[in-house]
Amino acid sequence: MTPAGSLLTASGLRKTYGPTTALDGADFSIHPGEVVAVMGPSGSGKSTLLHCLAGIVKPDEGSITYNGRELAGLPDAALSALRRSEFGFVFQFGQLVPELTCVENVALPLRLNGARRKDAEQTARTWMERLEVDDLLGKRPGEVSGGQGQRVAVARALATNPRVLFADEPTGALDSLNGERVMELLTDAARSTNAAVVLVTHETRVAAYSDREIVVRDGRSRDMERAV
Repeated sequence: MTPAGSLLTASGLRKTYGPTTALDGADFSIHPGEVVAVMGPSGSGKSTLLHCLAGIVKPDEGSITYNGRELAGLPDAALSALRRSEFGFVFQFGQLVPELTCVENVALPLRLNGARRKDAEQTARTWMERLEVDDLLGKRPGEVSGGQGQRVAVARALATNPRVLFADEPTGALDSLNGERVMELLTDAARSTNAAVVLVTHETRVAAYSDREIVVRDGRSRDMERAV
């Protein structure tokens, strides 16, 4: 049963890689504007859950519904378009393109969606200002600090105004001070656009920025809000 008002819902997800079971009946749901932290020890299946929810990995069993559509029924081209336009991604190490300037990195998803360079870079500048990195417009990723680079990555993820932002250990490579600031800016910016945030982390200080926590252990999920 899909929770009322949910934007993205998963039920009974199972995924194996050879003899290894990554997901063993995991469930998930998130509403627009909600930040949900997916927690669990290394190898618990939390990153696999995120990849399934984002349409990057197909589960062996179970269903995933986004905005009323079953992802399993979408062709690869439609899934790719969905990830470009309605999903945003922030990874542990940012994954910025080293040959591009920071403003070009932020503008990249807009350019891939067909926006003119001038318009894409204007939007990129706006988001870089909001993430407090507008002084890095012409610098390349190798010329900025880890905390600055991660803010640029967050700006890139939000530039398309995604409905769901997937953040996989977004502060894992940062010190505590930079990590706190990245999380403040990420959650504030996402909530301002009513984007849902799926936040994978093993750190309680990062999970504290969420509205709700789901713990994944041995491939199974447990919603802590509903836990007895």
